[in-house]
Amino acid sequence: MLKQFVTTAALLAVSATAALAHVTLETREAPMGSTYKAVLRVPHGCEGQPTNVVRVRIPEGFFAVKPMPKAGWTLEKIVGAYENTYVNHGTEVSEGVKEVVWSGGNLLDDEYDEFVVRGSLADSLTAGSTLYFAVVQECPEGLAERWIETPAEGQSTGDLEMPAPSLKLLEKTGGH
Repeated sequence: MLKQFVTTAALLAVSATAALAHVTLETREAPMGSTYKAVLRVPHGCEGQPTNVVRVRIPEGFFAVKPMPKAGWTLEKIVGAYENTYVNHGTEVSEGVKEVVWSGGNLLDDEYDEFVVRGSLADSLTAGSTLYFAVVQECPEGLAERWIETPAEGQSTGDLEMPAPSLKLLEKTGGH
């Protein structure tokens, strides 16, 4: 009986740890119309394998994005048209970085790292709404962790197995 309890407790602990091992944003709230530094925390590789590629899809409304290079990783910026036009320091912009890819690195399964992009949050976004940064970790042998799920109406990110990192938008503050 005690052995079964210990085994069950150990399995629950491992399950709880795995459930909490999501890719997350360090700062999960920011005001509309502000500059935001998205620090994506990647807590592990894929099922014992290292992560070699991290892909981040930039949500609409987060524009003028500049990724931070990482030593030992190759940085790729995929540019495309925005759905809306935004004003960046007095100039209208209709295209920019839509996806950022860090590749060629080696984040071991028992290691942690952070991947950073900085940009502007449009002041036309809605306070109280959420932006989702879809992230895919690619590992050897075709393994991947796809942190791309967004909650449906009535759900929360806690209801999802592979939630995309999320940013709650706050009311615009006085300064920019």
